[in-house]
Amino acid sequence: MDISGGTSANIQASLAGRYATALFELARDAKAIDAVENSMGSIAQAVFESADLKSLTTNPVLSRDDAKKAIAAVAKAMKLDPLTAKTLGVLAHNRRLNEIRAVARAFATLAASHRGEVTAEVTSAHALSAAQTKALLATLKTRVGSAVAIQTKVDPSLLGGLTVKIGSQMIDNSIKTRLNTLANAMKG
Repeated sequence: MDISGGTSANIQASLAGRYATALFELARDAKAIDAVENSMGSIAQAVFESADLKSLTTNPVLSRDDAKKAIAAVAKAMKLDPLTAKTLGVLAHNRRLNEIRAVARAFATLAASHRGEVTAEVTSAHALSAAQTKALLATLKTRVGSAVAIQTKVDPSLLGGLTVKIGSQMIDNSIKTRLNTLANAMKG
């Protein structure tokens, strides 16, 4: 499947998107899209959860060689696929390790598009349980009319509820927005 459609054009407009597109093309040629998507998701989650790993990806005084060695050790310890490990090395060499999470999101979007899925960006006040995620997927599939892949983020400032973004469509069912709407209505 060609990725030259609208999804790819939007993704290629960003720096992380260009890395993700190159990685996607390599993964597609190697028939390793699922493996790379899993590895990129794992490393992105690790960066989010580990203060030490986050520090590695944002440390401006770390030399390129030291960053490459450190990220290679992380990739080996996490048993990431070779394409992801190589991409992390390129990111380290180009001083772009801080883009790991954005590259992972862009790659997931490309992979979902390749599979004919629509990607929904879901932001919730708290992490969704497996049951909540399953129910949300079923609801979104019914609403959209095709398979849906979701990318989740947590934003405690929402207070409760969630927001869902599918393409340019935004569904905002957060308590924060409801309170802001109520406050505006009370102002007159």
